[in-house]
Amino acid sequence: MLQIRHLTHVYEGGVQALTDVSFDVKRGEFLVIIGLSGSGKSTLMRCINRLVEPTSGQVLLDGVDVTAASRDDLRMIRRRIAMVFQHFNLVKRSTVLTNVLTGRLGYVRTAPSLLHRFSQDDLDRAMAALTRVGIAEKADTRADELSGGQQQRVGIARALMQEPELMLADEPVSALDPATSHSVLKYLEQINREDGITVMCNLHFLDLARRYGTRIVALKAGRLIFDGLPSEIDRVRFKEIYGEEAVEVGVN
Repeated sequence: MLQIRHLTHVYEGGVQALTDVSFDVKRGEFLVIIGLSGSGKSTLMRCINRLVEPTSGQVLLDGVDVTAASRDDLRMIRRRIAMVFQHFNLVKRSTVLTNVLTGRLGYVRTAPSLLHRFSQDDLDRAMAALTRVGIAEKADTRADELSGGQQQRVGIARALMQEPELMLADEPVSALDPATSHSVLKYLEQINREDGITVMCNLHFLDLARRYGTRIVALKAGRLIFDGLPSEIDRVRFKEIYGEEAVEVGVN
């Protein structure tokens, strides 16, 4: 489904975030990307949908070169790629329902979207998405009145509104406690299994990666150093990825 080919990104100032990263993603996978902070995980995610422009290399979605797409073509491609953000990226003063409806902006004309005029079908979709993540009763609540876990579920519902084929989750549970982290990841797992939506998810904790990932890719200093099954990451692999001084910490 997705092909990453020799992807490199150098930030202004010369910081090299990614170096010659290549791997494929199969349709229907739950691919987890692990690595230390600063390893390039978030940059990789943002290069896939061109929130960050790659310095070189290619991203191919079903054979379509995302990295070479025009503005209009990119808009159509982004319909297919939803994103769940680390810090939720909600409009705090707006209601939960309004935030979820913004996931439909790629499908509506500009003028109605600016006035927040959505069809009854879109309203029904939004309520169905909120029901899916267990917070339909919060539809009229302001986003800033929700807990962190609830806000992230709004983010997932908003992503579902795109009817995506690929969902990118960039550190979706880094700001959440262990119990809430599992709750959020279980929704992503359910979407992956029941809807067949391919999920790519950045995670810090290896035990979460092992629990939810069907496959794991590891980055270190912007380079790909592991690509395989969760069961293949033993103590030696763990030290290679996280460093000799690292201690594996579980999230129960």
